[in-house]
Amino acid sequence: MVSITSRTLHANNPIYGGRVTASPEPDQAADSRPLTGVDPRLRRPVLSWLMWWLVAGGLALIFLPVNATLGAQLFGIDPMVAVITGIAQSAALPLVLVRPREATALQLLAVVVVGVAIPAGSASTWPLTVPGLLTLIAHIGLISVRYGWRAAAATWGVSVLLIPVVALLAPGGRSVGDGLLMEVLYPSLSAGVLGGVILIRRWQQVRRELADARRDIEVEQSHRAVAEERTRIARELHDVVAHSMSVVHMQATSASYRIENLDPDAEVEFKRIATGARAAMREMRQLLSVLRAEDADAELAPVPGLSGLGELLASAQQAGLPVEMRRGEAVEAAAVPERVALTAYRLIQESLSNVIRHAPGARTLIDIDLEGSDLMLSVVNEAAAGPAEPMEAAGSTGHGLTGMRERVRQVGGTLETAARNEGGYRVTARLPIGEEQ
Repeated sequence: MVSITSRTLHANNPIYGGRVTASPEPDQAADSRPLTGVDPRLRRPVLSWLMWWLVAGGLALIFLPVNATLGAQLFGIDPMVAVITGIAQSAALPLVLVRPREATALQLLAVVVVGVAIPAGSASTWPLTVPGLLTLIAHIGLISVRYGWRAAAATWGVSVLLIPVVALLAPGGRSVGDGLLMEVLYPSLSAGVLGGVILIRRWQQVRRELADARRDIEVEQSHRAVAEERTRIARELHDVVAHSMSVVHMQATSASYRIENLDPDAEVEFKRIATGARAAMREMRQLLSVLRAEDADAELAPVPGLSGLGELLASAQQAGLPVEMRRGEAVEAAAVPERVALTAYRLIQESLSNVIRHAPGARTLIDIDLEGSDLMLSVVNEAAAGPAEPMEAAGSTGHGLTGMRERVRQVGGTLETAARNEGGYRVTARLPIGEEQ
């Protein structure tokens, strides 16, 4: 007897949608939520911050002595001014990580001071020194990596405009044309670096989006697999277990009429068996209500086909159901696909179960034949000898007809079920089997 309640199954079994399912855990679900509007810096781990400090600090340590030394020796800047501007340009690099606006202002101020401090005729790269040029490009690169292309583009635009302004307002005995080299070289190099960083960031963003999409697809596929498995299990339980329990119930109920001189104790025992079978069938319907997912399609597992109909009819006859089967000769020679044979077997099995439950003792006729490229199947039962429960009673919790329609739909066939005017019930199915046999 099925004694597991639907609450227990739902709570503890992954197949039944309980706690251990393919659904993401709370932490995983949080990771999969869209991050629109959230500062990307908040999602970076502590090690990422340490890496950025090491990179910015390393660049500062490299550019500080180079700017100070070459500014004084090669470009003729006053040593004190060269040291101060070198410190300012180098310090602006790590300052970008915490105060980007202040760091940019400090960097550009140092550029202006260097442009004014370079004496006339001392360098052909005025109004920038070569180390200052590289430091400014590194500054633009750090901003683009840390704060996105908009902030980097704004900083780049201000710095590009600043160079000709310095050349125009503080010529120091030079003509505006003397600064043409830097006015062309710096925008070109910095734009190349900025574009490269933007492309890399975009590539990384696309990779993250693809990874998120793959993760979403995997979660959806796992959910679908669970739903399909639930439907398959529900259908197989209904078709196999419910049918067998119906036979047990009918055999136990009819034992006192079929067996002569039955001992009273044995008769009581058979009644207990019938009662237990009814309870098991009721609990089975509750279990199927938990399992079944109406919107899920499931794969069919290998099960008996048309060759197993003899045993199926024999079990129904043992339960007291007078049943006959007519099978056309063409069916014997036809190559019926396994899926179609399985569907036909399950349709007959479910139809016989319905007759046993709803019209016990009613004469039943099964007809199987070929019509062109279709397998034609019909199960017709006469009216029950006594009062019987209607096949499609309102409020019924059974899933037999639903499962039959699902199976027929999966093989591309059609199914018709209806009560007969003269009493009884008819199930007719047309199942395509491929080319005309």
